[in-house]
Amino acid sequence: MQWRGTITAPAPSEENYSSHGSGRRTRLHRAEGSGTTANVPPAPRRHATLNKTLSNPSHRHLATTGRPGRRETQEREDPKCTTQHSRIINIKGLFQYNKNSLHGRIQFNTERLRGESTFLLPNIYSYMPHLQRHPGSLVPNIAVGQGRRGVSIVLGIPTVKRDKQSYLVNTLSSLLYSLSLSESQDLIIVVFVAETDTAYVNSVAESISKNFPKEVQSGLLEVVSPSQYYYPNFSSLQETFGDSKDRIKWRTKQNLDFSFLMLYSQDKGSYYVQLEDDIVAREGYYDSMKAFSIQEESKPWLYLEFSQLGFIGKMFRTRDLPMIAEFFLMFHKDKPIDWLLDHILWVKACNPEKDAKHCDQQKALLKQRYKPSLFQHVGLHSSLPGKLQHLKDKDFWKQTLYHAHNNPAAELSSSLKHYQEHSLERAYKGEDFFWALTPVQGDYVLLRFPEPIHISRYLFRSGNIETSGDKLYNTTVEVLPGNATTQHNLVTDSEMERGFIAIGEFESGVAEGSVKEELQPVAAFRLVVHSDSDVWAVLSEIHIEVGALPST
Repeated sequence: MQWRGTITAPAPSEENYSSHGSGRRTRLHRAEGSGTTANVPPAPRRHATLNKTLSNPSHRHLATTGRPGRRETQEREDPKCTTQHSRIINIKGLFQYNKNSLHGRIQFNTERLRGESTFLLPNIYSYMPHLQRHPGSLVPNIAVGQGRRGVSIVLGIPTVKRDKQSYLVNTLSSLLYSLSLSESQDLIIVVFVAETDTAYVNSVAESISKNFPKEVQSGLLEVVSPSQYYYPNFSSLQETFGDSKDRIKWRTKQNLDFSFLMLYSQDKGSYYVQLEDDIVAREGYYDSMKAFSIQEESKPWLYLEFSQLGFIGKMFRTRDLPMIAEFFLMFHKDKPIDWLLDHILWVKACNPEKDAKHCDQQKALLKQRYKPSLFQHVGLHSSLPGKLQHLKDKDFWKQTLYHAHNNPAAELSSSLKHYQEHSLERAYKGEDFFWALTPVQGDYVLLRFPEPIHISRYLFRSGNIETSGDKLYNTTVEVLPGNATTQHNLVTDSEMERGFIAIGEFESGVAEGSVKEELQPVAAFRLVVHSDSDVWAVLSEIHIEVGALPST
């Protein structure tokens, strides 16, 4: 999907500039009481970036005399000028000129003859000046996406290339596992690949598209990455707080990654939730988050917490994201992201004349905790090379790892060896999940009914919320029509048994569908593995839905 474009602000009036041999323009200020002019460096070029029309051009020209500025007056008189300004694209509150901003560099241009003073307020170039060198430095690369907007909740997941194990697909499987149709239509999951290696970004996008084709097509899943010019030179960072150079680079880049993801997501929904790429979600997490956010809406919170661990599960109102991201960008070289977030709370809530206890009490009003936790950290290997993380949220609600159904009576058999007590029989009865050692080509699972029965639908789900990678791959679903057999040779265990007809296959760990009428009644179901697997296999849900016999 191609981004909507890059538009730059209109050039200032030529009367305020002179040309140098280099082609650069410099503002001319007439010195007081003289006929000479003084050179003043030009303001950073206001480059258009991600989204949002600048709705109020007068924010950029504030008259200290209380009268409208020259450009504001011009816009009132000239509709074409207003239209031109309204096309400026930028990020709310940061990349636009925000008249309420209280920090940064202010440049004054005094025109004494008109009695006016205008000033240019800070933007992202004040904190990351290297971005001015490349016009497309702030244009996101949208590898996968349908441009969905207007949802209730946006989930942001930054991911990077890891030296050891990648948890991303398992994390997405966990988040998508129990979503209803209505929930999936009111949600966006944005995966931010925080790398400039195009080949790697494309490989992640392809993996997600392959594993979750329906979610990508519907717009539920998006994959974006920054331009190759977004990150600064990390080699010149100062060492602080006793951190190593690698850790300082890692935490600085994390600040930039989170800021980019927040600003990209700000106009897509009402709430934004920060996650990581190595977590599992509790079943029903979406409904719990939405209900809690509505319950707490009238309170003056800055964020809601759905996990106790670091930045995982923190929910913000999207209207607050520009302020939060700007704060992170201002101090991205100075402190880690969780410290900076706490500093925002301090600035907003704490009275320097009060003690620390009073400060903590006031900060607590700006964050509301939901219990039990909805997200658990599962990754062992940190994105910081060489670091192991044994982080577990003790408040995470242990959830059911299987789904029970009232299945018809059947004789069960399998060539797969089950692990510990996780047998096929217990899974079929809804007492546990079936956990089998690594499948190889030719392995099978067989469900044989005492008498042929009419089957309306079937569902086989592999993997679960904690072992979402242990799925069945390259595996087909087959049925044996009851009218093609006799009682004495109904079914054998041989994988070469004739008479079985393939009716489906596992996609992203799930096989579901209906049985055609011409194959009814059904004498047996069989799952057949067609290639060796690299992982164990879990069957967490088996549902054979018996339908009414057709009337004759």
